[in-house]
Amino acid sequence: MDLHTTTERAQRLKQLHADHQPLVLPTVWDVWSARTAADAGFPALTIGSHPLAESRGADDHEGQTFEEVLTAVRPIVAAVDIPVSVDLEAGYGQKPADLIAGLLEIGGAGLNIEDTVHSDGGRVRDTQEHAHYITGLRAAADDAGVPLWINGRTDLFLHAKDPSAVLDEAIERLRAMERAGADSVYPVRIQDDDDLLTAVVNAVTVPVNSTAHPVKHDLARFRRLGVGRITYGPLLQLATTDAMKDMLTPWAP
Repeated sequence: MDLHTTTERAQRLKQLHADHQPLVLPTVWDVWSARTAADAGFPALTIGSHPLAESRGADDHEGQTFEEVLTAVRPIVAAVDIPVSVDLEAGYGQKPADLIAGLLEIGGAGLNIEDTVHSDGGRVRDTQEHAHYITGLRAAADDAGVPLWINGRTDLFLHAKDPSAVLDEAIERLRAMERAGADSVYPVRIQDDDDLLTAVVNAVTVPVNSTAHPVKHDLARFRRLGVGRITYGPLLQLATTDAMKDMLTPWAP
C-alpha cells in the first residue's frame, strides 16, 4: 500500500476516535472476518494477535515472527478500504523504528503495543522502559509523517492476584504512556469492574480502551463509564466459534 493511502487511513482513524464515544473496533483475524465487519458498517477495524495466531495454527504471545505477522496482516489490510490497526504484542524484539517501518509497509493505520515481553521469558517492562519504547514508536511515526494511532497496553491488572491492589501503579504507567505519545491506553482484564474502569478513565486525558464481548457486554454501559475505545481481543472469534458449534452440533453424527 502506498504511503499516501496509509497516511489518509491513519488520519481517518484519529478522526474516528474523536467522533465516536466510544469507538468500537471489531477485532478481526483474516480477510473474511475483516470484510464481514466492514460490511456490517464499522468504519475501522483492529487485528488481534490471539485470533490471528489461532487462524494460522500458531501460538499467541509472539509465537510468530514479525515477518510472519506482516505477511498474514498484509492481505487483511488490503481487503478493506477502511483503517486497520494491528496488535503487535510487545514488538517481536524489534526496535521501534523497525516496527513502525514494517507496519507502514503493509498499510497499518495504528498499532497496539503491550508491556509483557513474551519473547524475553514473559517479563513485564517497567513503567519507564515501556514509556521509552512508546516514545520511540511515536518518533518513528512522526519521522515518517504518518499520524499512526498508538494504543499503549499494560498487563498489570492481568498479572495481579488482586487487580485493585495495583491500581496506583497501573495509573502511573498509563500516565507515563500518555506522556510518551500514546493516543489511547489499554489496561486489560478490568472490563467487568466498573470502579477500576472509572478510576483509569478519570486518571488520563486520552481514550481508555476496554475489551468487550460482543454478546455478553453492553455498549451503553461502556459509554456511561466514559470508555473511549472498545476492542474485542479474542472474544469475537470465541463468540463466533460458539455460534458455529451451535449450528453444527445438530448435524454431527
